[in-house]
Amino acid sequence: MDTYPSLNAQELNNTPKADIDVLFFNRVPKTGSMQMIELMRQLGKVHDYDVEVDPQTGGIIPILEAVEESDWTENISNLEDGSVFVSHVNYLNFSKNDQPRPIYINMVRDPVERVISWYYFIRAPWIFVPGRRRSNREMPNPKWVNTEFDQCVLNGEKVCTYIEGSPLERVGDHRRQTLFFCGHNEHKCIPFNTRLALQVAKMNVEREYAVVGTWEHTNETLAVLEAYVPRYFADATKMYYSGLSGENINNNPMKPHISQDIIDMVRRNFTREIEFYQFCRQRLHKQYLALKLNELMRVDKSLVRLNEARSMAIRN
Repeated sequence: MDTYPSLNAQELNNTPKADIDVLFFNRVPKTGSMQMIELMRQLGKVHDYDVEVDPQTGGIIPILEAVEESDWTENISNLEDGSVFVSHVNYLNFSKNDQPRPIYINMVRDPVERVISWYYFIRAPWIFVPGRRRSNREMPNPKWVNTEFDQCVLNGEKVCTYIEGSPLERVGDHRRQTLFFCGHNEHKCIPFNTRLALQVAKMNVEREYAVVGTWEHTNETLAVLEAYVPRYFADATKMYYSGLSGENINNNPMKPHISQDIIDMVRRNFTREIEFYQFCRQRLHKQYLALKLNELMRVDKSLVRLNEARSMAIRN
């Protein structure tokens, strides 16, 4: 193993750093988190744990005040052993708030695909109609509902211009995937597509998260979850392919094909968001390769022992 120090599965596993047996999934919107929740619910029936999903009826709060973050960490730390807590919330720093650390996991997605998905998700009638009725708000302007993403980009509309360093436009401005890994420091984490937000997000993933997976690499994600967080994900691959893989939860049939020219145009403004996504993918692949290397080394050792036994048998 010393020959491959960067592919040591033990060194790449942050699960042992957790102080409590609580799994914290601070899910990023439009990354397939509902699919992961359903998988965990099914696994929980086998492995004896419950999945608590924050209903967040008041919406997603982009930045928590220090007192609010302290309350969040305390409430999660007080959950019973063997609990799973899921919420759309930025990275929470338990150590800073003198609370025991849980096991962190999350999912990511190609940032441009994700922002396009969000654009059409909030314009889907089955999403905005019930929500506005519940809060007694008037229905949106039909122009807002019917404007296609490519037209929005070409027209230079504010919601489709992604300017580096720009602040939050509104509640529900979900262009920043890094925000969910950066935390609640407004100066560091809010300005869009900046080097500082990228660096903080990378550091937190490297130091804190057991696994950051992606459905774009399903098999690797499931294998790494099984191996690095076995208490909650043992047999995840088998469970997923026994029926869940065919389900498209929150799939939006209204989302059209977007031209590659538009995608390329948008990608030019997502350079650091893309770099973060690639960083998470590379880390996932590294964790996966470390597992495979361990398997190969076990096979190699078994073959060595077998050959030694044969040699002794021949000599005798």
